[in-house]
Amino acid sequence: MLREDGTLAPEYDPQLSTDEVLRIYRQMVQTRIIDERLVTLQRQGRIGFHIGSLGEEAAIIGSAYAMREEDWLFPCYREFGAALLRGLPLQRYIDNMFGNANDPVKGRQMPDHYTCREAHWGSVSSPIGTQMTQAVGFAWAAKIEKKQLATLVYFGDGSTSSNEFHNAMNFAGVFRTPCVFFCRNNGWAISVPVERQTASQTFAEKGIAYGVPGVRVDGNDLFAVVGVTRRAAERCLAGEGPTLIEALTYRMGGHSTSDDPNRYRAADEVKPWVERDPIERVRRYLELAGAWDGDREEALREAVDQEFREAVKLAESTPAPELSTLFDDVYRDLPWHLAEQRQELLAGPRAPKAH
Repeated sequence: MLREDGTLAPEYDPQLSTDEVLRIYRQMVQTRIIDERLVTLQRQGRIGFHIGSLGEEAAIIGSAYAMREEDWLFPCYREFGAALLRGLPLQRYIDNMFGNANDPVKGRQMPDHYTCREAHWGSVSSPIGTQMTQAVGFAWAAKIEKKQLATLVYFGDGSTSSNEFHNAMNFAGVFRTPCVFFCRNNGWAISVPVERQTASQTFAEKGIAYGVPGVRVDGNDLFAVVGVTRRAAERCLAGEGPTLIEALTYRMGGHSTSDDPNRYRAADEVKPWVERDPIERVRRYLELAGAWDGDREEALREAVDQEFREAVKLAESTPAPELSTLFDDVYRDLPWHLAEQRQELLAGPRAPKAH
């Protein structure tokens, strides 16, 4: 849809206004900068872990933008940029990265396991594919209650080999749940390449066996992603059931800060994808439209960097969660045996401060 010269193929134009493209572009740039800064913080030992989205910004943020505010999104773990777009406050996200007292999950999970109910954003959980059955179940409940909403669930190509993929796709196909399955085919499931993941020609065609239509899209083309996701959401709201979208993109970085991609892939494999960088493609479009230039780019990057630094400063100065919070959010009313355990824990000996 988005040509190399920055123009759009008119027959596929999703009719985004310049202001809309600017908003999405700013979010893509913010996501890229935050990615880079968080990797640095991890290397400095100030946070323990980060899983980024380098090269996948158009697929992630474009699909989130295509959904309505009342729709619910269920993340994998690489979609923090979409969560910020949907309304997750940056400070809350950074607090999660440090696991401090202001972290909504109270430091109980590793970094990048965020949630934001106000933004209609489900909680990240590490087990592969579990978010798919959660998204389908949520969509099924909405259908039963006759609520006009859809769900969108993110997952990687590796998750298509999980039990949850089968369970979710089969249930969604049978009960025609209003769910958009968004597969980010970024070439690798940690160190497992696509050709070792499946013998099928595409991931989109896997929907056929479940009675779910599948479509492939250029995941590095913002406009194509928005258009395809919108059409899938419209099918949901029209009662036509789910759609499986396979977004072809590429993970230009490692799987996470715990991964070294140089150990399993050649350096020249990344080069053609760098040339198709989704951010550069949108910038070219905006420059051609006269809506962007170098000065505005520099001002944006400075503003993002300043906001990030302030959020990190506050997060680092915020204390850790109180020990007693270990027992919160398990039951609505704390049972007697957990109340006794909490009392015993708080009255017991403490480890040295430097432990």
